[in-house]
Amino acid sequence: MPVNPIPQREPVNELLSGTVSRVDRSFFLSSSLLPGAELIVQGEIILRYGIPYLFKPQWSIVPDLVVLDYGDTMAGELAWDFLMMSSHLYPRSDVLGYRNDGADEMVPLKQLDFDSPYDVFVYRAPGDREPLARLSALIESASDGFPERLLQHLPRFPSLGDWQSRG
Repeated sequence: MPVNPIPQREPVNELLSGTVSRVDRSFFLSSSLLPGAELIVQGEIILRYGIPYLFKPQWSIVPDLVVLDYGDTMAGELAWDFLMMSSHLYPRSDVLGYRNDGADEMVPLKQLDFDSPYDVFVYRAPGDREPLARLSALIESASDGFPERLLQHLPRFPSLGDWQSRG
């Protein structure tokens, strides 16, 4: 019986042009530097999404390979779509990826919290394992030009003042 080869590990990468700014301890994505903010990076950046651990919300994993309990594997967009739509059907399956601290990790799906907000991380290059920053919000008056997945997982505010007064 032929065995399917294991695919290369591949996280979902979204390449976009933008600015990452820091105000106090929070990082923001916008099209230009925010007033009174520290510039972290500007230009081409990579976004990836971290799924939080159940009972350990300070940790999240950026998935790059899913191994089903019966042996099938998937990576990239196929793995992401599976995790979003069908992960509850295979709780004993595993996800491989990198934690938010850059450590290589393998976690059973039943140990991930798919219902909590996901982390949105910024990376400089496709090969980077440790994120440059975890974003707190998108600061833009319009959502045009931003990936749908980003808009789904990162709150958007028209201005930094709106984010600060969110109460």
